[in-house]
Amino acid sequence: MSEEVLYILYDIPGTSVKHSAWSPNTWKTRFVLNYKGVPYKTEWVEYPDIAATAKRLDAPHTSVDSNGAAEYTAPMLRNVRTGSTLSESYVIAKALERDHPTPPLFPPGSEDAIAAVEDAFGANVTGPLGRFMLQRIYDQLNDASKPYFLRTRESKWGAPLSKYETPEQWAAVRDTLAPIAAAADARGESDTFLVGKKETYADFIAAAWLEWVRRMWGADTPEWEELAKWDGGRWGRLTRVFKKWEYVDDPSQPDELA
Repeated sequence: MSEEVLYILYDIPGTSVKHSAWSPNTWKTRFVLNYKGVPYKTEWVEYPDIAATAKRLDAPHTSVDSNGAAEYTAPMLRNVRTGSTLSESYVIAKALERDHPTPPLFPPGSEDAIAAVEDAFGANVTGPLGRFMLQRIYDQLNDASKPYFLRTRESKWGAPLSKYETPEQWAAVRDTLAPIAAAADARGESDTFLVGKKETYADFIAAAWLEWVRRMWGADTPEWEELAKWDGGRWGRLTRVFKKWEYVDDPSQPDELA
């Protein structure tokens, strides 16, 4: 990359794709950087090292556990010029929109609808989808992250990771997406985009989460082919739009399944 690097993006590596980037939350930020053409580079952080890295960078925590202890997550984005670091993909998107306003992510009048999509994914979609993916996530992690992931996720869910990879859980994912698609259909502006006639940050949220299925399961699997056809093919059309922004650091090196 010949341009001056403006940001460092901290991401969790995996083996399911050629360039290691699999995490849907971090893909939200990566898609935004790529869409806006902002030069950045990725630094990879294994799961057990996220908290120490965040503290070293003075990155904000993103939640607290049941004991009130701070919890840290990826993505984190460090501004090379100022040395400041942000956490949480929505916060990062708003900051990038402020500092790099074109092309826009939040067109005038769209913020409430975009926030509703963010809330719908966070409250309804990510739980069933995340549980369905648990075993696949574990299988493609590096050895440095596997014990941490296994311990924390089995403790959280109280069951083996593979318990949730079931047809019933997959059906639950479909059922949580249907109201989001219906709301977009009701707007009547696009059969592809969720808010308006062209891409907004709402679509970045959806693309990051749904492309996760392709990254974890594979582009030629029944699961991905089925998802792409749900809701009249809306999700397949939407994710295809994002192929041109699907790269890690260097636009001349598109990401590929491993």
